[in-house]
Amino acid sequence: MKDYQRAEKRIDVSVGESLRILRELQDMSQNDLAVATGIPQSSISAIENDRVRLGVDRAKVLARALRCHPAVLVFPGWNVERDSAA
Repeated sequence: MKDYQRAEKRIDVSVGESLRILRELQDMSQNDLAVATGIPQSSISAIENDRVRLGVDRAKVLARALRCHPAVLVFPGWNVERDSAA
């Protein structure tokens, strides 16, 4: 691994943007995600547009459908090494 350089963070994404990106990477529409999670499409749209807070319970349900850890959705810009060094 010494031959690789760690990627630098170039952009900040909101929780909603993170959800949209992960959904699109799974080739899912908002309707597909709504069916997979039981969360109304209108709520998914509101979360993606940062009009509604995600919440832990919804993050768990969405993460399961998107096959990722809930923290990826809840803390999209968190850098473990940088933010835990104190």
